[in-house]
Amino acid sequence: MAEAVLDEHALGKLRWRCRRGLLENDLFLERFFARHGGAITPRQGVVLEEMMQLPDNDLMDLLLRRREPAGELDRPEVKDLLSRLRER
Repeated sequence: MAEAVLDEHALGKLRWRCRRGLLENDLFLERFFARHGGAITPRQGVVLEEMMQLPDNDLMDLLLRRREPAGELDRPEVKDLLSRLRER
């Protein structure tokens, strides 16, 4: 059975929490929401919120492939979400 997706209210809250100070990060996130917003699961939402705790420059380094997830972020669910965020 397929995993549930976020409802409109939860998705709106997640989008609001994903607003960033660097335009470059916002562009990656907006593209991600445009492509995958209707299919984000609660688990993916938690991982995305966890990634939003990173400083803007660290997040940008991950999005631009300047570095890969390390430490607590070095998990399959983070890498999967990051690959979706990096899609062109």
